[in-house]
Amino acid sequence: MAGSLHSGVEHLHDEKASDVEMFFFARFHARSGNEQAVEEALLDVLGPSRQEPGCLSIDAFRSIHDPRLFYIHSRWKDAAAFDIHTGLVHTVGFIERVEPLIDHPLELTRAEKLG
Repeated sequence: MAGSLHSGVEHLHDEKASDVEMFFFARFHARSGNEQAVEEALLDVLGPSRQEPGCLSIDAFRSIHDPRLFYIHSRWKDAAAFDIHTGLVHTVGFIERVEPLIDHPLELTRAEKLG
């Protein structure tokens, strides 16, 4: 069974977090030879994710120093918007597509903005 975006992420429905803007960072280190496939999967998921009403922004990045290392940074209106995102066909399909291409378990971090 494919992994979940909630693996390794603290519970999203605590009282403080439920109605505030959410920030997420996802890390993807491609297995050798899978760099192009990871890049294509990332680019394919951005468009549909940006169309979601709760998505404030989502961008993908590639490390300058390690061409196998990619990140997604996304901002969501609230926890409910992110929860909806995790169950949508394009998100589930992305996870199923990218997991075999990376050399580690899926890493997703919820963060708070400083300052």
